[in-house]
Amino acid sequence: MSLETYSKKRNFSKTTEPKAEAKSTGKNIYVIQEHNATHHHFDLRLEMGGVLKSWAIPKDPPTDSKTKRLAIQTEDHPIDYADFEGTIPEGLYGAGTVKIWDKGTFIPIKIEEKEIIVDINGKKLKGLFVLLKTSFKGAKNTWLFFKKKD
Repeated sequence: MSLETYSKKRNFSKTTEPKAEAKSTGKNIYVIQEHNATHHHFDLRLEMGGVLKSWAIPKDPPTDSKTKRLAIQTEDHPIDYADFEGTIPEGLYGAGTVKIWDKGTFIPIKIEEKEIIVDINGKKLKGLFVLLKTSFKGAKNTWLFFKKKD
């Protein structure tokens, strides 16, 4: 996925969301944003390759190793989106309020096509977390997101 998909879904003359620009901070940004859109959900974002790789999580993020969450991979977002909080106007893609739920950095442990393991250092989430690609109900962008046992 590229930032082209991100740009095509947005009208920057009407939204305050950041414009698409690939860049790297070198800090391995991690952020989860709570998004009150048509369906309340959380957006997990990890800085990789100059963009924020993104997954929508329909329920609260997992805070213990017993909880596994569905995570649906969405379009890449620009790095500046990690600081975005605000309201996306009605009638636009993603309309609703966005606020930062947790933010910090991560250390990549394993980054592969079907498995991502990161050591998250946020304010709410800390420790090893896994994104595991699945084929849930035949969907191609579904992953499981969970905390590894300590």
